Amino acid sequence: MMGYARDLVCRECRARYPLEPRYVCERCFGPLEVSYDYTAIRERLHPERIAMRPPSMYRYRELLPLEEDEEPVDLGVGYTPLLHAPRLGKLLGMEHLYLKCDTTNPTHSFKDRVVSVAVTKARTFGFEAVACASTGNLANAVAAHAARGGMKAFIFVPSGLERPKMLTTGIYRPVVVEVEGTYDDVNRLCAELAEEYRWAFVNVNLRPYYSEGAKTLAFEVAEQLGWRAPDHVIVPVASGNLLVKIHKGFEELTGLGLIPPHPIRFHGAQPEGCAPVARAFAAHADTVMPVRPSTIAKSLAIGNPADGVYVLSIVRKTGGIVEMAGEEEIVEGIRLLAETEGIFTETAGGVTVAVLRRLASQGLIDPEEVVVAYITGMGLKTLEAVEGVVEAPIRIPPSLRAFEESVLSRVPGNLAGTLGDR
Repeated sequence: MMGYARDLVCRECRARYPLEPRYVCERCFGPLEVSYDYTAIRERLHPERIAMRPPSMYRYRELLPLEEDEEPVDLGVGYTPLLHAPRLGKLLGMEHLYLKCDTTNPTHSFKDRVVSVAVTKARTFGFEAVACASTGNLANAVAAHAARGGMKAFIFVPSGLERPKMLTTGIYRPVVVEVEGTYDDVNRLCAELAEEYRWAFVNVNLRPYYSEGAKTLAFEVAEQLGWRAPDHVIVPVASGNLLVKIHKGFEELTGLGLIPPHPIRFHGAQPEGCAPVARAFAAHADTVMPVRPSTIAKSLAIGNPADGVYVLSIVRKTGGIVEMAGEEEIVEGIRLLAETEGIFTETAGGVTVAVLRRLASQGLIDPEEVVVAYITGMGLKTLEAVEGVVEAPIRIPPSLRAFEESVLSRVPGNLAGTLGDR
């Protein structure tokens, strides 16, 4: 049976194409995205019906490019926690700070959302193999979902990725190809391979379907806030697709009447060592000049972001900013989130927290406004980023005296006294 997706439409010239493995407009070479029958969706989708469904990203399936009887390749993705962050919020002067924590997804990043949709469509379109160009998190997600769907996976990565990400990709036994060069070099190679081989490259020939999975990060936040929009969102920017699709998700909910109209200021976060969109924003430019990445935030190290100009448009239209964070700020952001809220994020999350801190210091967020920061991946994937800053254990012999002399002497007085009284 047909679902609610109707066709592919070019973002630039609005030319329309059938729902097939296609990602670029033949007329103007603009990117394609999925369009829907919103009239039919409005009649079917309402909060009460959604509340009765299982807690996963597919509770909003009418707004995803699936046929009615299409069974997703799913590992239990989505409906991740939206956590109130009172301690971090107090430090930054924000009463209503929330963290959308996608570290709890099956492979511990938001990429599970987009990949679950893409691998589902790959199977429906009759592909026997799935592939991707990845900076790490996508590799994990593609390898896992290909295994779940019984498909062969080919993973292409730039040289020098974090070892934990490589290990947690290899365990699923895909074919992993390390390409000498940057992510942008890998992406160009995959675009060529997509023309030569009948493989489903999730972020190339299946990109219109793949990218729709990111909208669920808007749907869940709105539902978890009680079917309303926040005042600010802070989103890490690599290709820019995540911010663009979160924006589309909130617009769809507003258009369907699921949330009341409300202005949301969109802010983008990039590492200083790979900040082409932030630099274009600061220069008031309409184009994004490619850069060669050099940053510990490897999951954001895309020097030629495909959706960079669309990020600029959305941020400017909504009154937000695109800001960058230095390497030390990224590490401090990771530590700050961990010690205040008990969440260990990867370097991309460190970028998000660092930029959130900058927004607060610049007075761009009112203390009473509702703020959502997207934490997109877990810290166990980027351990080397914090290896040099975490304190070593205090080593002592097994005696009470040694404990009191070596440990309690370093503990603040009141706490040490309390411990001694016990």
